[in-house]
Amino acid sequence: MTKKALLIIDVQNGMFQEGNVVFNGDRLLKKARLTETSVFYIQHNAPTGKPLESGTEGWKIHSDIAPENEDIIIQKATPDSFFNTSLDEELKKKGIEHLYITGIQTELCVDTTCRRAFSMGYKVTLVSDTHSTWDSNELTAQQIINHHNSALNWFADVYPSNEIKFN
Repeated sequence: MTKKALLIIDVQNGMFQEGNVVFNGDRLLKKARLTETSVFYIQHNAPTGKPLESGTEGWKIHSDIAPENEDIIIQKATPDSFFNTSLDEELKKKGIEHLYITGIQTELCVDTTCRRAFSMGYKVTLVSDTHSTWDSNELTAQQIINHHNSALNWFADVYPSNEIKFN
């Protein structure tokens, strides 16, 4: 049986704005924990003065989905969760071959990590209703999400959270 992991990308305090909840993967996280699926948190370290500046309140992982002792936290500084990080090494240590990707921001870190994971030989599942973003000047957040769910199906299987079974 293929070993699986849930990747939660950049669900940090600085990514939440008053009245604008952009991550809804808590049910998926519970499902992963019940099946003893490995959980990896990807935490972005931004430069001084940015919302995800390392060590600040905005940088901390959101308390609604706080890591547990057995979870692994990977630090990154670019949209690519693999670039100059220990993610690949940690996944290989656990024998993980299949990644379920969730988190923030759809068109940046989620997109880049999906493509990179595929290129590195991982089986990838993008959980279509547990990644998010904000409106841009040209598109609504939902249009961006819908576009990426469609475009990334070249690199990942795309399923909603209610169809995900980790075992």
